[in-house]
Amino acid sequence: MDFLNHDNILRSTDDVERHPLKPFLPQGCKVLFLGSFPPQRKRWCVDFFYPNFTNDHWRIEGLVFFDDKNYFVDTARRTFLLDRIVAFLRERGIGFYDTATAVRRLQQNASDKFLEIVEPTDIESLLAEVPACSTLAVTGEKATLTLCRNFGVEKMPPVGGNVSVTLPLLGRSVHIYRLPSSSRAYPLSIEKKAEAYKRMFGFCGLI
Repeated sequence: MDFLNHDNILRSTDDVERHPLKPFLPQGCKVLFLGSFPPQRKRWCVDFFYPNFTNDHWRIEGLVFFDDKNYFVDTARRTFLLDRIVAFLRERGIGFYDTATAVRRLQQNASDKFLEIVEPTDIESLLAEVPACSTLAVTGEKATLTLCRNFGVEKMPPVGGNVSVTLPLLGRSVHIYRLPSSSRAYPLSIEKKAEAYKRMFGFCGLI
C-alpha cells in the first residue's frame, strides 16, 4: 500500500512543507477525520495518518470498536498494524485527511501552536468524492478553527459538540464535529477521549 504523496514530498522545501499523504477516501465514506497536519517525518512509524507512535488515535479507535487499545498496535515493534487499520477503515467507511495542504513550521516540532497554515485544504473538493459523508470529525483546536473559518462559522463548537454547515458549491449539509485531540499533550485520559469518539461514531451511525 502506498499512501505517500510523492509529488508533494519532492516539492517540499525547508520553508513551506506540503502535505506528504494522499487523502484516504474509502468508498461509502460516512465520516471524514480532519486534523491539522502530520508531524515531522522523523516521528513516523507508519506511512499513514496519525503516524506518531505516542499519539493515541489508533488506540482510541481500538477502544471504541474492539474494547482493546492495542487492537491496532504492534507493541513489540512500536508501530501500528497498517494493514489491519486500512481494512477496518474501508469496511466502516472512515476517511482521513487534514485541514492544511501546505504549512510552515515556526519551530521544529509537531505542535499546532507553531504551525502556520500557508494553504488550507479544499474540503469541498474532497467531499465531492464522498457523497455519503455527512460528518467532518475535527481533532484539535487548530483544525477546528481552520475548518470553521473555511466555511464562515463564527463560533467554534465546544469539544464534543457540532455545528451544521451548508456547502455552497455542493449544496448539501454536513456537520463539523469537534473531538478532543488524540495527542497525549491534551489533558484528558484515553478512556475519556474514547467516550467522546464513541459518541461521535454513534452520531454518524457507525456504531
